[in-house]
Amino acid sequence: MNNISRFPYRDMVVPMFDPTDTTFMIFCTVLVMFMTPGLAFFYGGLVGRKNAVAIMMQSFVAMGLSTIMWVVVGYSLCFSGDVHGVIGNLDNMFLLNMSSSSESPVNPALPLYIFLAYQLMVVIITPPLITGAFTNRVSFKGYLAFLVLWQLFIYYPLVHMVWGGGAFMSWGVKDFGGGIVVHAIAGMSALASVLYLGSRRSPDKPHSIPLIALGMAILWFGWFGFTAGNAFAMNDVAVVAFLNTAIAGGFASFAWMCMDWGLEGKFKLVGFLTGALAGLVVITPAAGYVTPQAAMVLGIAAGTVCYLAIMFKNSRKWDDALDVWGVHGIGGFMGIVLLGIFSSLSVNPDGADGLLYGGTRFFGMEVAAVAFASFYAFVVTYAIFTVLDRTMTLRVSKKIEAQGLDEKYHGEQSYDMS
Repeated sequence: MNNISRFPYRDMVVPMFDPTDTTFMIFCTVLVMFMTPGLAFFYGGLVGRKNAVAIMMQSFVAMGLSTIMWVVVGYSLCFSGDVHGVIGNLDNMFLLNMSSSSESPVNPALPLYIFLAYQLMVVIITPPLITGAFTNRVSFKGYLAFLVLWQLFIYYPLVHMVWGGGAFMSWGVKDFGGGIVVHAIAGMSALASVLYLGSRRSPDKPHSIPLIALGMAILWFGWFGFTAGNAFAMNDVAVVAFLNTAIAGGFASFAWMCMDWGLEGKFKLVGFLTGALAGLVVITPAAGYVTPQAAMVLGIAAGTVCYLAIMFKNSRKWDDALDVWGVHGIGGFMGIVLLGIFSSLSVNPDGADGLLYGGTRFFGMEVAAVAFASFYAFVVTYAIFTVLDRTMTLRVSKKIEAQGLDEKYHGEQSYDMS
């Protein structure tokens, strides 16, 4: 057989992408993709049996709808061009003006397509984080509309400002894996949704702790790709981010368990897992910028401060059902603040020296950026819910809430009880 017909592209001149970096990023992209099913299992176990399908569907449907939005306009609005430091342009709509030989904006040895795919997996998991706050209360059509509007008016502008060459990035603000872009804005949006919708009429309790443990195991596993992957190369920064992720998760889980034991006299598995999640959230923005010793401090802070935030939330009777604000909102905010304190150029020359090393200006910028982003996400989310509530059925009726969303919207049950 003619070899040329079998390998028609063998003589083409293509950029010399680094195979190690590319393989590493493909693996990290798969890990981050796997986190969304992990979130679905985690949330699915935390709600009652009659709402498990609904909240899992809210995670899985993002894998479809967010992908469509990302390739049509999302990537372009985040990473193509710049309009007044706030948003990108539409030069790359429908992935136009790019190809498999294009270089990524973060590493010329990395194909643009794998950078695009990795960022896609990040946007897929971010809006479903919010669903844990308003579980059992929002219609499925209302959620789909929210998913679209939240990305267009909150996620895409802040990604551009922090990572895509916008205002915050030009000022020197750092956010390694998404303390601002993912966790703080999701947590503050969660709080806005709770304050707008009010409490559940029919509160339920976790129906499957094993399902929670399975989901958190997947999240913990995938988180190593979520942090190490933001080095966008197989280098020393990726290694320190990987190690810091392990340290923060471990320290935070044990700190949370000790809080449970000290205040309630119980060693709770759900508490231990929630503590690990808090540690992973807090280390995310700092993973590639701080020392392992600092990661220990961040882990302990996560396990204690996020625990106390949830106690405060409960005292205020905010019905954030799955503690999204306390873990992601407070955790993401705290991670950025602690990054501003502990960041060191000795760890990453592309980072900055934090307050501990004389970086007063850098610390101030980090605090200002996360404060602005949190406030913006809260206000715009509240506005989105207001508009949706006036134009469609947003909150489900008392009857549907009592019946459960699974049967009404999906015609399916988690378990066959017959």
